[in-house]
Amino acid sequence: MLVGMDFSSIRLITFDCYGTLIDWETGMLAALRPIFPGVPDAKLLEEYGEAEVELEAGEYLPYRQVLARSVETMGQRLNVVVTKDASRRFAESLVEWEPFPDTVTSLQALAKKFRLGIISNIDDDLFAATKKKLGVEFSMIVTAQQVRSYKPSSTNFEEAVRRSGLKKEDILHAGQSVYHDIVPANALGIRNVWVDRPSARPGSGATRPAVAQPTAKVSSLAELVKLLVG
Repeated sequence: MLVGMDFSSIRLITFDCYGTLIDWETGMLAALRPIFPGVPDAKLLEEYGEAEVELEAGEYLPYRQVLARSVETMGQRLNVVVTKDASRRFAESLVEWEPFPDTVTSLQALAKKFRLGIISNIDDDLFAATKKKLGVEFSMIVTAQQVRSYKPSSTNFEEAVRRSGLKKEDILHAGQSVYHDIVPANALGIRNVWVDRPSARPGSGATRPAVAQPTAKVSSLAELVKLLVG
């Protein structure tokens, strides 16, 4: 919770997108279940999270390739034949993933008081398709493609701070993934909110588990709005 905490200096809120603004778990599972019939949802999310992290830690690949190769890696680990066509269709399904029910109204409410930004592990063209669904303009968008690195790299956050023209004390970062968002934000001294959305795999969803103490914790963007704006 944010109650009792002073966020009066905040001028910019940066958001992780997929998992925080976009319900990537619902979209991802809808695309994965036909490829891996009978595998429990929590297991699919666990396997995807591990495969994705391993690919993102190597030489930079466009996120489309990360998505496709993650599914192929899952097939190897789960002893399921995954065709190139199936992995490609999974990657392309991302543009169909929808915002959480509270995303658009919450962003619009926050935009009345704060500048808004995006720090996302995504390709530019994929985010361009998603952005049309979010209902607000962002003063800054930092993608993995632009900086050729993936969160939790500090590079992505440092570039966001540089582009903002603000001090770190003026920025609040909100994200669903402790591993990708809270850990690096803490390391850089950027205040942060863990948006702990309900999940088939509580606490981590489709990401690698990690332990870190966020500045604050909420369970939805609507809760974030209530506490920051009232």
